[in-house]
Amino acid sequence: MDADRYADTIFGRARRTVGRDGYVAYFPRPVPRNVPISSANVMLLADAEAALGRLAGLVRLLPDPHLLSRPYTRREALASTRIEGTQASLLEVFDAETSDQALGPDVEQVVSYVLAMETGLERLKTLPLSVQLIRELHGVVLAGLRGRDGQPGELRTTQNWIGAAGATIEAAIFVPPPPEELESLLGDLERFVHEEPQLPPLVQAALVHYQFETIRPFLDGNGRLGRLLIVLFLVVRDRLPAPLLYLSSYFETRRAEYHEALQGVRERGDLDTWLALFLDGVRTQSVDAVVRAERLTDLRARYRSRVQAATRGAAIRLVDLVFERPVVNSRFVEGRLGISRPSALNALRQLAELGVLIEIPDGPRGQLRWYANEVLTILMDER
Repeated sequence: MDADRYADTIFGRARRTVGRDGYVAYFPRPVPRNVPISSANVMLLADAEAALGRLAGLVRLLPDPHLLSRPYTRREALASTRIEGTQASLLEVFDAETSDQALGPDVEQVVSYVLAMETGLERLKTLPLSVQLIRELHGVVLAGLRGRDGQPGELRTTQNWIGAAGATIEAAIFVPPPPEELESLLGDLERFVHEEPQLPPLVQAALVHYQFETIRPFLDGNGRLGRLLIVLFLVVRDRLPAPLLYLSSYFETRRAEYHEALQGVRERGDLDTWLALFLDGVRTQSVDAVVRAERLTDLRARYRSRVQAATRGAAIRLVDLVFERPVVNSRFVEGRLGISRPSALNALRQLAELGVLIEIPDGPRGQLRWYANEVLTILMDER
């Protein structure tokens, strides 16, 4: 890493470690408790807060936010893991969760991220957003075959770095702080999360994400976990009542810009560029989430009206279920609705006849599956 590219700023500085085998690393300073916000970013902040407020208001009006939060969480998980190089699709994720087939490595990473998000939201009811919780969630994010070498749940005890494939530490683009710095840096980050705020919550969230991505306390999974922390932080600060904000989709489409903005804070103390990107992401994705939610709730109302006019019983209850899980089979419907297999199959076929579901005949061991095409189209539509 080239130390000359790094200015000495309030965020940290680059220097050579001691010893004969010393190397250049970046040493972050504690998270700044107050930072200047440019006039342009003040305007972006107002727009982002307003958009996030509309999203939060919509969530509170929904009769059952889980009907949207579960598919939205999977959309976020998919985008976050794609930034790290996975190639799964949303349909593959829903299909894998419904069937009992073995998960492919890419789908497994997405499913692990979903579980980490759900685990984090549940654990926040009894545990503060803390280093302990972060370590627990890292263990979940890295669950599965691919994650074993990343020492799930364990802070790194060796040096990591970011660079081209096969790059040495000397040729790295960025070298995070040495392992002996992690305890104090993470302790400061935890305090920052819980101190009396001197900054707006969205600015704090941007700083939390930046600092975590700069510390990079684990051998693997830092990016996914750092993006997950944004949602958890906004939930803790009561700015987001359910995980309907999926910033990773925004970062995925601007992957180079995202990484360059974080690096700009490290190299030049350029918080403005990162903050502008982050706030625009919150605004853009909040608006997107509201639009999708409105389309989904309108579609749900049409489906319920159509089904109620044509049939009774389990088919009506199944309508809500396919918004939560757009790919279903009879076993899943049996378990969730508490009905017999013949009743589940009858309800599934009724919805297929009414155009709500489409049958997939070639499942594992000949198992029939159905998918809600219009629901998936709204979720997957890249507007």
